[in-house]
Amino acid sequence: MDPCTLQIFKTKMFSASHKTVFVVDHCPYMAESSRQQVECDVLTKSRAQGVIPLAPISKSLWTCAVECSMEYCRILYDIYPRDKLVNYIVSDSEFHILNSWRREEQSTHELMSALAAVGPPNPTEDPECCSILHGLVTAVESLCKITELQHERRTALMDTADRVANRGRIICLTNAKSDTHVRMLEDCIHEAILEQNKLAAGSDRLMAIQQCDLVLVHIYPQGEDTLVSDRPKKEIFPLLTSEVHSVRAGRHLASKLNILVQQHFDLASTTITNIPMKEEQHANTSANYDVELLHHRDAHLEFFKSGDLHMAGSSTRENGLKETITLKWCTPRTHSIELHYCTGAYRISPTDVNSRPSSCLTNFLLNGRSVLLEQPRKSGSKVISHMLSSHGGEIFLHVLNSNRSTLEDPPSISEGCGGRVTDYRITDFGEFMRENRLTPVSESSHDPSGKLPAERAKAQLERHTRYWPMIISQTTIFNMQAVVPLANLIVKETLSDEDVLTCQKTVYNLVDMERKNDPLPISTVGSRGKGPKRDEQYRIMWNELETLVKTHSGDTDRHQRVLDCIVACRSKPPEEEERKKRGRKREEREDRTEKNGGKDADDKSWHESERLKGLLEKEDPETEVIKDSPDSPEPANKKPRLSTEEVQLPERAKGPVSLLTMWTNRINVANSRKHQEFAGRVNNKFELYQQLKEENGMDVHENGKASR
Repeated sequence: MDPCTLQIFKTKMFSASHKTVFVVDHCPYMAESSRQQVECDVLTKSRAQGVIPLAPISKSLWTCAVECSMEYCRILYDIYPRDKLVNYIVSDSEFHILNSWRREEQSTHELMSALAAVGPPNPTEDPECCSILHGLVTAVESLCKITELQHERRTALMDTADRVANRGRIICLTNAKSDTHVRMLEDCIHEAILEQNKLAAGSDRLMAIQQCDLVLVHIYPQGEDTLVSDRPKKEIFPLLTSEVHSVRAGRHLASKLNILVQQHFDLASTTITNIPMKEEQHANTSANYDVELLHHRDAHLEFFKSGDLHMAGSSTRENGLKETITLKWCTPRTHSIELHYCTGAYRISPTDVNSRPSSCLTNFLLNGRSVLLEQPRKSGSKVISHMLSSHGGEIFLHVLNSNRSTLEDPPSISEGCGGRVTDYRITDFGEFMRENRLTPVSESSHDPSGKLPAERAKAQLERHTRYWPMIISQTTIFNMQAVVPLANLIVKETLSDEDVLTCQKTVYNLVDMERKNDPLPISTVGSRGKGPKRDEQYRIMWNELETLVKTHSGDTDRHQRVLDCIVACRSKPPEEEERKKRGRKREEREDRTEKNGGKDADDKSWHESERLKGLLEKEDPETEVIKDSPDSPEPANKKPRLSTEEVQLPERAKGPVSLLTMWTNRINVANSRKHQEFAGRVNNKFELYQQLKEENGMDVHENGKASR
């Protein structure tokens, strides 16, 4: 076995997550209040008159540290019941080891019983006699002890026992005084590691520490300013890496440890939505609830492989929590005898284990029921990707194959034999191979970072393939020329200020395209009708673009600036939302017009004839109605018969006319030539009773009545 393969083998067998030591400060200052109030008087409506309400209480820093660390251990034991071990140490004037590496002592029940025996900190104890260093030195000694699993592997590899690595992690919950105090603690831990490694070199019962990760969490009360600054993970000594988190006590500390347990053990979050549940107050009604579950991140591996993470309901939660994938509840199966093509099963742990929705869901599954989970989609067919089911009293999240099965025909590249997929990004893949070609390099060439050429090549290939959809119909941004500058720059290891400016210009161009309502190259393969609406197309495009940039946002600060620009541009002002609503209404009117287009074409000739008839029958605006008296009937509204040659049609009336209109016009022209038209119709006005005017000399009005 070559050295590189041996190193990978040792890393995978025993990583730093195999051993975790919790060191919790038990000094007098940990008895200080966290100042986050908890309401105890919840029966405000049913309280009788004259009863004094209970005053709110606040937990101490010690209580917050114990609760959050126990939640960390609960999630760990739920998902890794055997191979991941925890050693809990309490430090005051001396150290108190609450459990060992033995498997029978790895449970929250054992730890809670031991913590109850320790009790809360004593505020009257002398602070000078108490120190967190007692527990940190003991934690280093504990990491040198051999666990049962390490002993089994060393026994199985007697001739090559050095292949079994010894790594561990120390999580310290304390209230540090300053950054100088933190550096002093790190120096003491490093000295303890060197001393213990010397002892382990001459003992068969101890193992030298090859790597130790220190996670120092500084806890301070609400409303106070912290004196300790955050620091990301970095190597401060050859055997020691350290990171510092300054967190307020209470819910902020709980959120921080929830993030840390996901980072330390490769966990991911899935939120089950639309879970129907009957209300306690109203038994006949039900409401929908959401439950968040933690599990190994490999359960989302298919989303990352297929590039559909932006379509699976990925969302970032508040308070800086990591992302969660949203899956929708399906009708539960009464019998789990149905055979599903399952590609993986992973233990789960509810994030809020004491909530009523989480309790109801776990009890429902432990009773032998199975629940299918689907990806939430606006349109298209239902895609079932996961299933929840219990085995042997443990709940597992099963990954169902929602993509092409390996048992089907191989996918086709062209018109040859194989599967149905033919829209591969062949041209883009050729460009991808051209950008990642390997060339010989001379030994004299030296990289400033100290990486070997093969390592640099692998790193570049990894960056280029973090998000690279293989099929044209699965992507939108890679089909747009406007996104090409950003897609080519974001995969670089480092970005210059000019590169960031180019990426931001690309984002602004996309915003301008959305404002103009320009069409996008959305694939409509397999869908009926015109496809998604314009605003839905842009939502898909923005989600995919954010997914692409988010995979690189952790590389440098400049990559993060590009992501921040996208997030800022996605937040629309109210007037922009109003404009989009008007655009949707206009599209709906166009759809209705297009749908009724056939009917309008059939009735076009009828409308033309009616329009011409209206023109022929239109009354002159100067014509007045002749009325003799209120009792006399209105005379017939007679108009001169005009030929079609004398009628001036408007522009919209010109064009093809129906056969009926042509025949009617021909008959009217022929009839108009057979007699002489009445002069009253031709001149529009004609005076009646002219003889009266001549005989009596009176003024005769148009209605025929004389006035004296």
